[in-house]
Amino acid sequence: MPKSPEAASAGPTEASAAPRRRQARGERRVAQLLEAAAGVFCRNGYAAASTNAIAREAGVSPGTLYQFFPNKEAIAVQLGDTLLHKAYETHGQAFQPENLQLPLPRMLDAVIDPVIAFQCENPALWALMHGSGIPGHIDAEHKAFHETLQLRVEGALSTFAPDLTPAERARTANMVLSIFKSALDLILTTEGDERAAYIAELKTVLLRYLEPLVTVHPATS
Repeated sequence: MPKSPEAASAGPTEASAAPRRRQARGERRVAQLLEAAAGVFCRNGYAAASTNAIAREAGVSPGTLYQFFPNKEAIAVQLGDTLLHKAYETHGQAFQPENLQLPLPRMLDAVIDPVIAFQCENPALWALMHGSGIPGHIDAEHKAFHETLQLRVEGALSTFAPDLTPAERARTANMVLSIFKSALDLILTTEGDERAAYIAELKTVLLRYLEPLVTVHPATS
């Protein structure tokens, strides 16, 4: 007996919906595993983490984990790529030209606050970039990320300290990033008022370091 037009049209739609549902379930599972890995990497560090610990954190069996990732390194690489993509977006927004035209104290607020907020919300990125035994892919991406930050800080310096030579600007930017990195180690290990105090101290240190270099004073309005 021939199928009705309604039945005939329903078949392909249902058939195409099934792969989409499986894909959606797979994406949710991957997100669940990456979130679990982020927690394990933060607590234990990359070198001491294991796929068993990640599976346990995610509430799944190791066999389920291996359906999506062949090993710990593959998990770290995908997690690192995801977080770095978000970090590039955050830093790009922080270093917008309008922020770099602000007076130095306000510029520091506009640049530092969103960057620190991102790091505090995503501590796994710090754990992956500065831990031991990190996969080579992540290490290479970290170096590229640092180079991008270096150039962005140099660009910020050129707006209020244009008389610096290229060598002086590069050296100053490197010092700024070193100060920021050292302070971030303290910031990420604290919470609440103590964290806020360290953030304020970081801004004070950078302001006192950079203020003598200012030769261009943006309008305060």
